[in-house]
Amino acid sequence: MKVLDLRCTHGHRFEGWFASDADLQSQMDRGLLECPVCADKAITRLPSAPRLNVSGAREPQPPAKPAEKAPQGDQPIEMTMQAAWLRAVQHVMNNTDDVGDKFAEEARKIHYGEADERAIRGRATPDEAEALRDEGIDVMSLPVPAALKGPVQ
Repeated sequence: MKVLDLRCTHGHRFEGWFASDADLQSQMDRGLLECPVCADKAITRLPSAPRLNVSGAREPQPPAKPAEKAPQGDQPIEMTMQAAWLRAVQHVMNNTDDVGDKFAEEARKIHYGEADERAIRGRATPDEAEALRDEGIDVMSLPVPAALKGPVQ
């Protein structure tokens, strides 16, 4: 199994696991790879160094004591922000009712007291979203990665 570093054209970095280089190329050729953040299908493989286990290369180090843990600042800020954004999207998905294409209709019912107040999500056209804002109904667009829309395989 090969674990490879990948990146989309928007700069989102992620890992992919493949049986071989041929498997990676096959999936890329068939358009099966997409960024888990933005669903971009233009994916490139990043250079990565193989891990080498060389016995006797250095003296074994004793395990670190709990107070001597490495600092958490070794991840690039982009990766940290991407992970936080994915957690926020997952939180929204887990704590809202999906009303699908009836978002504008359902938002109005809630706003005008015709339906019980609750957190909802769904799809609205830009014109519908603007009309809701004009009526004083707060709405926000939130792009949801395809991987979070359905069950994970």
